Amino acid sequence: MTDETAQLKEFTVSEISFEIKRFVETTFNRVRVKGEIFGGKVADSGHYYLSLKDDNATLSAVCWKGTMNRLPFKPEDGMEVIVSGKITTFAGKSSYQIIIESMEIAGTGALLKLLEERKQKFMAEGLFDQRHKKSVPFLPEKIGVITSASGAVIRDIIHRVRDRFPSHILLWPTPVQGEGSAEKIAAAIEGFNALPKSHKPDVLIVARGGGSLEDLWAFNEEIVIRAVFASQIPIISAVGHETDTMLIDYVSDLRAPTPTGAAEFAVPVKNELALQISNLENRLKNASHRFFMEKKNYLEALSRGIPNLSQILFEANQKLDDRIERLKVSFKNYLNQKQNLILQTKLSPYYISNIFEKKKENLSNLVIRLENVSIDSVLNRGFAWVKTKNNKTIYNAEAAQKNQFLEIKFIDGEVKTKVVSKKDEAQGDLFNF
Repeated sequence: MTDETAQLKEFTVSEISFEIKRFVETTFNRVRVKGEIFGGKVADSGHYYLSLKDDNATLSAVCWKGTMNRLPFKPEDGMEVIVSGKITTFAGKSSYQIIIESMEIAGTGALLKLLEERKQKFMAEGLFDQRHKKSVPFLPEKIGVITSASGAVIRDIIHRVRDRFPSHILLWPTPVQGEGSAEKIAAAIEGFNALPKSHKPDVLIVARGGGSLEDLWAFNEEIVIRAVFASQIPIISAVGHETDTMLIDYVSDLRAPTPTGAAEFAVPVKNELALQISNLENRLKNASHRFFMEKKNYLEALSRGIPNLSQILFEANQKLDDRIERLKVSFKNYLNQKQNLILQTKLSPYYISNIFEKKKENLSNLVIRLENVSIDSVLNRGFAWVKTKNNKTIYNAEAAQKNQFLEIKFIDGEVKTKVVSKKDEAQGDLFNF
């Protein structure tokens, strides 16, 4: 050991750690640090542990639960922030860290970058697709409003609805800025959807007045966007001024430029509706009058083309009378003809005799023709009638071979015979009858 080394003050580990801690906390009692969040994690205790980094170094950080609940936005990895707090050491690990007392987004550019990234993410999932949009009812009976209970927004909406078409308004009061506001807005949307059908609004208005991008950031949070997308009730978004566009505006079913505009989208003007109904009623009356007048004129024109019914009946009766008279004359003439014919018959015996002679001659001719084709006439000409025992006529040798006994009828009598086959004929058998 050298003399120089022997002269150094000796510290215990705890003592040196305390001296370093005192020096760091004294020197860096209050600092502002800009960096990008990474590795952020909320512990079960509610404390938020993270690291801040730039291109060359990293700095451990912790944000206690109470401070975390007061932040105006929800910190996420990749977000560039400016934190204020004090540097301290952690003797257990021989490390140093910053205790965060406040946090803000590092400029509008960083927020816009994060906003665009979220927008692209939700677009890729189809959350902004037009096919998912629901129609806003024309005349809702109940209107649900999600906004702060205090402030000009709810008063403006109520006033505008009453001016246009008084409707029942249900307010679900929620904070619209600061830590936890996004979760409460999403819970309000889900709460309205969970109401019984008899109490459920026909349309929802999610509204907030103007402010900075940081003030309106709750309406860009994922939990709000997904709650709006899942809502079965149509939603009108009215956040900020007309030039402000939040992610809720893309996913909602209808976007209004202002809260007052949302009320105008929700209900029509009662007086204008009454005027429209009155105009339509007058148009209907006029159209009905014109329609019936046209039909009346048409029927009158048709009636002028129809002939006089009495004249038509008179002419028909005249034709009927004429037909009856002609029928009487015709029938009388017919009877006269028949009477004359009968009279001629009575006065002309020779006429009747001629008729009978002609009929007798025809009958004689028929008898002669019948006798010429009779069986006896055929047998008399030298023919014979070959038949079976059952009087079935045999017409050829083949049919005769199929019967054992045959009867042959001649003009002067009948002969019964037995059929001889070729085999019997060869044996020389004789058959006598």
